Amino acid sequence: MTSEEEQLRQENTQLQEQVRTQQELIERQSQQIALLTAQVENLHARLAKDSHNSHLPPSSDRFKRQPKSLRTKSGKKAGGQPGHAGQLLRMVETPDRVISHPVETCPACQQDLREVAALQVERHQVVELPPKRVMVIEHQAECKCCPACQEVILAPFPADVTAPIHYGPALGALAVYLVQQQLLPYERVSELFFDLFGHPISPATIVSLVQRCAEQLADVEQHIKMALIHAQVLHQDETGLSVAGKRHWVHVSATPSLTHYAAHSKRGRQALDAIDILPGFRGVSVHDGWRSYWAYDCQHATCNVHLLRDLTFLWEEQQQDWAQQMQDLLLSMKAAVEQARAEGRSALHPVEVADWQAQYHTILLQGEHAQPHELSPPLKGKGRRKQSAAHNLLDRLSKEQGAVLAFVSNLAVPFDNNLAERDLRMIKVQQKISGCFRSLTGAAAFCRIRGYLSTLHKHGLALLNALEQVVLGHPVLPDFTLPE
Repeated sequence: MTSEEEQLRQENTQLQEQVRTQQELIERQSQQIALLTAQVENLHARLAKDSHNSHLPPSSDRFKRQPKSLRTKSGKKAGGQPGHAGQLLRMVETPDRVISHPVETCPACQQDLREVAALQVERHQVVELPPKRVMVIEHQAECKCCPACQEVILAPFPADVTAPIHYGPALGALAVYLVQQQLLPYERVSELFFDLFGHPISPATIVSLVQRCAEQLADVEQHIKMALIHAQVLHQDETGLSVAGKRHWVHVSATPSLTHYAAHSKRGRQALDAIDILPGFRGVSVHDGWRSYWAYDCQHATCNVHLLRDLTFLWEEQQQDWAQQMQDLLLSMKAAVEQARAEGRSALHPVEVADWQAQYHTILLQGEHAQPHELSPPLKGKGRRKQSAAHNLLDRLSKEQGAVLAFVSNLAVPFDNNLAERDLRMIKVQQKISGCFRSLTGAAAFCRIRGYLSTLHKHGLALLNALEQVVLGHPVLPDFTLPE
């Protein structure tokens, strides 16, 4: 081989090496571009989400357009509707106090009219609070010596008078009510008692009253749990709770007439097992799809409002036509179910249910053909490739079809999980007003009393009167036989 040929061979080898290096560089850059593109799309999707197209609460809506509501216009005018029963301030027949204003003289001629009979009496009534002061009741028990047997007898005090001085049940019930139902901080309740009644009640005393009520309601809580276990439909949800500076969770199990709260350090199955409602429940559990709920041997129904928000995002931000069609279909199903309930029907016709299911399946197939199965390569070549949000939602709609359409096949099942979310809403309000709980004992007491008060409220019972009975040690037991 000549020197010229040797030089050409070396140059060719160098060129091939450069080509391989450039190809490797291009491959690495392509992977990086794909990864960065996926990250940009993910960030763009996160910025585009708000309370109307995701699970984010309205308080998290940022600097962007005013969120659209999923509700449609009813066509009714604002304000009270025809037939709405007004709540007017009406006069009472037997007022607590009557103040007479007589006519004594004639303003025109100064004639004395005190002996003249009145033609009529015009009535005006003022609804006012009684004098705001604490009433101190002293109990005096006589002590006598029997002249026959020389036995010294002390008259017994009433059962609720247990100490030389203590607060009565009405005052104690009001303190517990303000803390547990109206969510006021302990210090502010103490200030309120001083401002209203001129008699402060210390925060430590309020804490003691709350703990006493919680202890008295232990058996009532068990009755509520047993009634929930045997319910036909059970709503469930959970939310974060700060206890002693650490993240805990409040779990709610509810029906239209019952509410149970429980605080636990875990969110998943460990907490649900400890609460001990789901393990024995065999009805329909309505929830938001949190994976721990699926582990229990009961029927399941998902909150379809969450799905509507996800579908809204795919339609508005990614122009997925199938998402809008699925949203319209779910809302049409909801309207058909509401009409059937209004007509007094117990179920939809099987042919109608089959038709809804067929339309549902058709839209799923359209969605499967509309997008890719994979979005981005795995990080550093490890793990599985990430699917698009649209395909993840399609997978959920397909795998959980029975739970999504449970409200169609069973009219006792609601379309959403709003009942549980409403019951949890006041827990978030409590944290915004009063901050965290200082101990798990305090959080548990709050959950037990709050669940009891919520149950009473659903039964239309007076909360203050019921709390008085709790303070006295005789809690009112609601009627658990009411239909759900």
